[in-house]
Amino acid sequence: MALGGLASRYSPTGTAPRPRSSQQEPMATLAPRPHILLGLTRPQPIALRACAAFSRSRHAPVPPRAAQPRRVFLGLGAAFIDQATRMASGGTSSRSFVAGARPRQGVSPVEQILKNVEWPDEFPFKPEDFSRFDESSDTLFYSVPRFVTHIDDQAIQALTEYYSEVLPPSNTPGVAILDMCSSWVSHYPPGYRQEKIVGMGMNEDELKKNSVLTQYVVQDLNVNPKLPFEDNTFDVITNVVSVDYLTKPIDVFKEMRRILKPSGLAIMSFSNRCFWTKAISIWTSTGDADHAWIVGAYFHYVGGFEPPQALDISPNPGRTDPMYVVCSRKKIG
Repeated sequence: MALGGLASRYSPTGTAPRPRSSQQEPMATLAPRPHILLGLTRPQPIALRACAAFSRSRHAPVPPRAAQPRRVFLGLGAAFIDQATRMASGGTSSRSFVAGARPRQGVSPVEQILKNVEWPDEFPFKPEDFSRFDESSDTLFYSVPRFVTHIDDQAIQALTEYYSEVLPPSNTPGVAILDMCSSWVSHYPPGYRQEKIVGMGMNEDELKKNSVLTQYVVQDLNVNPKLPFEDNTFDVITNVVSVDYLTKPIDVFKEMRRILKPSGLAIMSFSNRCFWTKAISIWTSTGDADHAWIVGAYFHYVGGFEPPQALDISPNPGRTDPMYVVCSRKKIG
């Protein structure tokens, strides 16, 4: 997909002013997209825990808010992905996109997009879909430590609460966790500990400051997607707001499958904020529900994973940063 004109599709501060943490770094927000989920309720707790390994706490349901009918996809998002799936499947449109085109009130399109998917026979994306506006060295781009957060405090809290429900209890014997594309903070619950929590990231100073990690690895996955771990090592792999930067996602997801233990859980979380010059073309040209489909496709096409599930854990749709999760488990056997 051509990258021309992408700058006009983004605003460095979003389409409306929002309260920001003093530690939150200014990042690009998809300007046409933040309104997609306006008026949609936060998913009910049972949906939020669909991938939970250790469900414990429960929250009261959030009452539905009044909403106006809205389109799930805007601009290039629907057109491109629907065209891609038609081409890959011999001209038949993906059922999930048709079914999700007009969401019911109170239903997040992100949570619907991976239900009853009729995947094309072949991986629907081309090499150019993983190109970026800025193809310069990622090592150089991340050489200066950024001790800031990339999503607002409300989105961080929502993700931390989600982690508190799906991660193995703190100090569970034998549990190992990999925080992929890690930084100075992993957003795990306060005081969370395991015997082995490995952080893999691009900046050593940031990783050194991450108190939850027991060890770390500095590695550019876009140069070397091979993960330096033995087979069946980790119970959980997390990746926070970084899956959109992977230029070799299939290679990385194959490695994730290899190093996860049978039934191990992979959690990819993302928002609508990014360093747009470093995000892949297919991501910057599509919307939130499309992004969930894209990540779900990674899980599907590498094989060896259970059908992926998409969760909308956004705390205040349309008012603060959205937060989404696409997760899957490694198949047993």
